[in-house]
Amino acid sequence: MNLGAAATQLRAALVTPVPNFFVRSHAPVPVIAADAYRLHVDGLVDQPCTLTLEELQQGFPVHTVTATLQCAGLRRRELTALEPIDAAEIVWDTDAISTARWTGVRLSDILRRAGVQPAAAHVGFLGLDQVAKTQDGLGGSIPLAKALEDDVLLAYGMNDAPLLPIHGSPLRALVPGYIGARSVKWVGRITLQVAPSTNHFQARAYKLFPSSVRAETVNWDEGEMLGVLPINSFITSPQAGVLPTNETRRGAVFVQGIALAGGDAVIERVELSNDSGQSWTAATLTSSPQQWMWCFWEATCSLSPGSHELVVRAFDTAGHTQPMHLADVWNFKGYVNNAYHRVRISV
Repeated sequence: MNLGAAATQLRAALVTPVPNFFVRSHAPVPVIAADAYRLHVDGLVDQPCTLTLEELQQGFPVHTVTATLQCAGLRRRELTALEPIDAAEIVWDTDAISTARWTGVRLSDILRRAGVQPAAAHVGFLGLDQVAKTQDGLGGSIPLAKALEDDVLLAYGMNDAPLLPIHGSPLRALVPGYIGARSVKWVGRITLQVAPSTNHFQARAYKLFPSSVRAETVNWDEGEMLGVLPINSFITSPQAGVLPTNETRRGAVFVQGIALAGGDAVIERVELSNDSGQSWTAATLTSSPQQWMWCFWEATCSLSPGSHELVVRAFDTAGHTQPMHLADVWNFKGYVNNAYHRVRISV
C-alpha cells in the first residue's frame, strides 16, 4: 500500500491529519494483535530481553516528538524528465512527506536497560512485515550515537491516538532527520552490532550512486547508504499550468510552500524567484522553524501577463542550501531530489 496526499492538502495543517499522512510499504500490511506483540532486543547487549507492548507503555517514561517523515523518493517525478528512473521505483511527486506527533518511549531508555557493550556501533531494526523478494522484513540501522538521542523513539501513538496498522502498529521506530526507511514500521527486533545492517533495504536498496552509474552497471557494494536527509523546499501552490483568473489579482500571484531543514538543523530562510532564478525575494515563514519539523512559507509575486518560472530555495542554520539544477542530483534510483523546485505558470 502506497498513498500520498495532494500538495495543497499537506500544506493545510502543520500536523498532518492521519487520513492524509503518506504511506510507503514494501509488503502487505501486517495486522498484529497488541497482546501478542513482542519486541526482542539482542546482539551486543549485556542483557538480551523480550518486551511486551504493555511493558513498553508502562515500564518506561512516555515521550512525544513532533517530527516530519519523508520518503527518500520525494520529488522523484522531476528527475524522470531528465532521464528514465529505475522502473521498480514509485514515481512520487511532492506527496511522500508528512508530519505527526509521535508518542512512545525513547530508544535510548530501552538500550540502557539492555546494557550496550563497548563494541556496539550501530543499532539495527527489523520489521515484522514479509517482503516477497527478500523473504524477510524491511530492516535497516542507524549509528549508535543517533540511537541515543532523546528524540529517537519507539512509537506506539500518532496524533494522540494509537498507531494504525498502515503506520506501523503496534510499534515503529521514529528516527527524526533521517529518510523514512530508517523509521522501520512493525519493528519486532532491535540488534546492537558492530557494522551497519546487511538487510536488503540498507545494503542494497536506499543507496545513493553517482549520476554516471546505471542499473546495468551498478556495483551494489559501492554507493552511499542513505541516512540523514538533505535540506529541501517546494511549492505547493500554484500548480504548474495556466492560472485561472481567481488566482491572480492585477498580476499578483499568491505562492505557498513547504521547507524542511537537513539533519538536526532548522530552516533559517526561504527565497522565491519569479524569473527562473535571476533575482530572489525573501518569503515569509508562517510557522516557527523547529528541529525535525517542516515549516510553511508564503510570498506574493507581481507578474505581468505571460509565462513565468517560479523557483524556490531554502537555507538552514547549518549553512546548507539546495543544488540549483536537477542534473546536479540525478541518480538512477531517483533518491533525495533536493534541487531548486521549479513551477512554470502562465498568467
